[in-house]
Amino acid sequence: MGISQIIVLDTHIWIWFINQEFDLFPPHWREAIETADKVGISPVSCYEVALAQQRGRLNLPCIADRWFQEALEPTGITLFPLTAEIAHQAVNLSPVDKDHARSKVIKLFLKTVRLNGSQMSQKYPLLV
Repeated sequence: MGISQIIVLDTHIWIWFINQEFDLFPPHWREAIETADKVGISPVSCYEVALAQQRGRLNLPCIADRWFQEALEPTGITLFPLTAEIAHQAVNLSPVDKDHARSKVIKLFLKTVRLNGSQMSQKYPLLV
């Protein structure tokens, strides 16, 4: 029995994947996403999408709430929970991680990845 592959997409990769903008990331990422046992996002990604849309930095074909509905369950992408454990552990990242996780939002994202036993597909490499 093999180890199941769980991938947490960062916000950019999630948007590009849903919008089928596959030229924006390496081809092997698409294959990894499509063949993973489970693919998900952190609630932080929903926040970032809604904020980017509100600030005019992201044009979605509909309001964010509807886009989330269409970009999650129908696509097989899981919205991982933001738990008390994730919030607590996010403040205790190692010094190396803290250099990369400059904001509280990114810290919560990193802990979501770690506590779900996931690999990460992301635009900017972080230590996970």
